[in-house]
Amino acid sequence: MADDRITLDLAGQRVDVTHPGKVFFTARQESKLDLVNYYLAVEEPLLRAMRGRPVLMQRFPHGTSGSNFFQKRVPDRRPDWLQTTMVSTPNGTLSRALVVADIAHVVWAVNLACLGFHVWPYHANDPEHADELRIDLDPQPGTNFENVREAAAEVKRLLDEIGITAYPKTTGSKGIHVYVRLQPKWSAYQVRASAVALARELARRRPDILTDAWWKEERGQRVFIDFNQNAPHKTVFGAWSVRARVGAQVSTPFTWDELETIHPDGVTIANVPARVRERGDPWTASTEDLQSLDPLLEMSDRDLANGLGDAPWPPVYPKMPDEPPRVAPSRAKKD
Repeated sequence: MADDRITLDLAGQRVDVTHPGKVFFTARQESKLDLVNYYLAVEEPLLRAMRGRPVLMQRFPHGTSGSNFFQKRVPDRRPDWLQTTMVSTPNGTLSRALVVADIAHVVWAVNLACLGFHVWPYHANDPEHADELRIDLDPQPGTNFENVREAAAEVKRLLDEIGITAYPKTTGSKGIHVYVRLQPKWSAYQVRASAVALARELARRRPDILTDAWWKEERGQRVFIDFNQNAPHKTVFGAWSVRARVGAQVSTPFTWDELETIHPDGVTIANVPARVRERGDPWTASTEDLQSLDPLLEMSDRDLANGLGDAPWPPVYPKMPDEPPRVAPSRAKKD
């Protein structure tokens, strides 16, 4: 129906939410309006994590049960007040992307059936400096979340040793992301080099549970430290964003004290708002406690001095200097 909509006054703007009763998540029959209300409930921590950053929208017009598509470019028909910025792909293609300026921008995107946000690692007003290191702990077949917990503890142990403070969150799916909020001094290439060095050192320390092997055939039943999540122009699923799962799981920041108890399946739009009210935002200090990348860059320099070249890049990137051949080891042997 033409009048099947509500209008909200948010951050000084009027935002329409059409078909608010449309079911997005089938486990509890949660609707578009339920999703809007969730984001309104976590507005403060969400904006602390995401404000001023470009985002990639993944849209699910029929909820989690239907097809979806990624949308980097904002539609031509958009409100005059919408803040945007130009972003680049690895091959140099430019797109005009949404900037999360306030909660009105979030709800505008949710109305387009964007459930959660894939976030760039820089602020729109300073694209030359990546100010987040994102450590993605990706469980491989044969592993479970207990292994991911153990991997995250190893990450914290190493970062503590070199004097870097980090903040964990669930991915909303099977893994854990560990974020380091950086002083805005380094390029994305330097941040990726630091992630490579971190992954290599962790794999050396705990080869029984951790791997930095880019090729899946070499990973085994271990947790993969996906250093390429820090490649330039790469987005990562954002803190407090909602996954396209029937249970509406949330990529939820938590404290290190909760590492042994939290589980990604158990934090959803139904309970995260109460969690925030009761416990606050575990990442509150992260935006003020900006870290130096120097200890990890020194680790990277040592690896290079010891003869280790660059690690493999994803196939969508141009061939990089000192990068190994882009061919799986088994294929290389056959060739």
